[in-house]
Amino acid sequence: MVANKQYANGQKTYELVGNRLTYYFKNGKVKAEGYYENDQMEGEWKFYRESGQLWQVGNFKNGKKDGTWIRYDKNNMLEYSENFKDDKKVKKKE
Repeated sequence: MVANKQYANGQKTYELVGNRLTYYFKNGKVKAEGYYENDQMEGEWKFYRESGQLWQVGNFKNGKKDGTWIRYDKNNMLEYSENFKDDKKVKKKE
């Protein structure tokens, strides 16, 4: 989690409710959201642009990227999809 609990304008930077962690932009819109267990990101996380538009969806295992990560462009079209194992990109077999 980030050290600062709020931005200069008073907007909170994050909120932890149970095991659900949400990060916020300075404008109050959601920046990222997902599960937080044992002091690390876990499971599926969603990341947003400051406009509120979905940017990325990915998974964490023990705080490291693991599984499929998908990124969308500003037109909501799939930009790319990558796979990770233990925080390292898995190269596709040719």
